[in-house]
Amino acid sequence: MLIRFGYEITVTCQQPTAMVCLLSVHPDRHADIRTPQTITTAPEMPITTYTDLFGNICRRFKAPAGDMTIRSDGVIEDSGERDPLMPEAEEVPVGALPDETLVYLMGSRYCQTDQLSQIAWDRFGQVAPGWGRVQAICDFVNRQISFDYMGASSTRGALEAYHGRIGVCRDYAHLAITLCRCMNIPARYVNGYLGDIGVPVVDPMDFSAWIEVFLGGPGGGKWHTFDPRNNIRRIGRIVVARGRDAADIPLMNSFGPHVLKGFNVWTYDLANVPASAVNQPSWG
Repeated sequence: MLIRFGYEITVTCQQPTAMVCLLSVHPDRHADIRTPQTITTAPEMPITTYTDLFGNICRRFKAPAGDMTIRSDGVIEDSGERDPLMPEAEEVPVGALPDETLVYLMGSRYCQTDQLSQIAWDRFGQVAPGWGRVQAICDFVNRQISFDYMGASSTRGALEAYHGRIGVCRDYAHLAITLCRCMNIPARYVNGYLGDIGVPVVDPMDFSAWIEVFLGGPGGGKWHTFDPRNNIRRIGRIVVARGRDAADIPLMNSFGPHVLKGFNVWTYDLANVPASAVNQPSWG
């Protein structure tokens, strides 16, 4: 399956403003890219690239005063299969976890493990450990939070999402991550493209957030995808960035005030082009 993906984002700055964007496909999918991901800006400006502590690609530039648009477009090959299901996967004792996973057991900006630990053990302590416990956590989070796009908040953490019971995909992810960490299961935050392949049409399209948890099994320990927001196995995920929570991997980090003026995201199977693609910009 070939998936076209891209974005067009316009911001307005009062003065020249330094920015760092995490909007590029993660390096672990580079071998699957079939049409290179072009990145252009209007007006044109120099952009430098570096890799952060979590292995994500970051692009650094200074936006001018006034409007600035950054655009990207590309095609990636995907298996077309749904997220893998591995019910036999097991929890790994903390003492046996790889060193690099331990940071994903700790509390972080939006994942208040210290305040949700007792709640987690009360609810999931008697659930059999392993894949089933993680799925039970995702089932709970999916029921606990009602999706409300208009209720999005950049400062809401897992504790607030648990008590407030509203949120967007990042809130589902933060609460599920926190509950997993409380149960000594490494969990990390992921954002990226997730189109409506195989599900009802999503409009308007947006970037999505989900989680990965570290579990063991016959093939050894590895990270597995879970999605507490949708809570079903999906087709065509394209990872952009991974971190402890959303604070580590903002799509656009601005070192000064800016106003979001335009936001357009697309990701779709090229064999089934949606009507909305007709009006998409073309470049590269």
